Amino acid sequence: MSGLADRIGTDRLRQWLPLVTLIVLVIIVGTMQPVFLQPSTLLQLASDTAVLFILATGVTFVIMLGGIDLSIQSMASLASVIVALTVARLGYGAFALAIGIGVLAGLLSGLAHVRLKIPSFIATLASGGVLYSSALVISGERSITLPDTERAYQTWITGTPFGIPNVIIIGLVVLLVAHLLQSHTRFGRYSAAIGAGEPAAYASGVKVSRQKILAFMLSGGFAALAGVVLAGRLASGSPTLAAELLLPSIAAVVVGGTAITGGVGSIWRTLVGALIISVVRIGMTFLGVNIFAQNIVFGVVLIVAVATTIDRSKIPIVK
Repeated sequence: MSGLADRIGTDRLRQWLPLVTLIVLVIIVGTMQPVFLQPSTLLQLASDTAVLFILATGVTFVIMLGGIDLSIQSMASLASVIVALTVARLGYGAFALAIGIGVLAGLLSGLAHVRLKIPSFIATLASGGVLYSSALVISGERSITLPDTERAYQTWITGTPFGIPNVIIIGLVVLLVAHLLQSHTRFGRYSAAIGAGEPAAYASGVKVSRQKILAFMLSGGFAALAGVVLAGRLASGSPTLAAELLLPSIAAVVVGGTAITGGVGSIWRTLVGALIISVVRIGMTFLGVNIFAQNIVFGVVLIVAVATTIDRSKIPIVK
């Protein structure tokens, strides 16, 4: 009985620890740099977090199943290149094209994982290489600046109605849609069941393969949306535009409390995790930490988060 009580207490601690961590970090950074707590800085923080959150949202669906998607940064970069190359001819259709290709790439990764029985990290690592190479080829291995005449198509990303950047509104819409998918649909319930115990879910009649393919399609689509938003904010597309976002996005999911082994987590937790990563990044910037050295910190944070949230009962033997 005491063992059950201890486990419940541990689960509650894991549930609230990310939020407590976020609050403590905000207090620490705000104390060291009072400018951090100014409304303009907080709005900038939210704007910067939006892209990371959108990218992390997609991979959350895959991680909830116990899988991983290592192609998201390549898909985001490819989407930015597609937008930069086609917006002059297609207008707003360029954004839809980029997201559609993201969904298609996710479909192909899902099929490779499910039909060919390839582990998700291998399937998505390979597809990420294909996407990255495709971005290099179609861009001519260079960054492409959006023409000034086409900047009007970016206003849905760069605008600031009522003083609130549109990118924050886009992030909130993604939060709402992803929350509804995860908490109020069979897809979300089945995903949690598969992550908690795939054999039991399969025996219960859940179409596991279909759920996995849908998750990868969502991951690809949200990764492309993140790339679209990046292209709009930076007015350019590049094969390496999102190259530094893979580790922070996965760290955001796990730091937020979603177990890397699947079955436990939520989009709200991913939001908290993304905010933690952004606050840590800003804190390190204030302290003068080199931008390339920041990934060292994110790597350590990821290891600690995985060690804290992982369900070791699912992996009695670690290979």
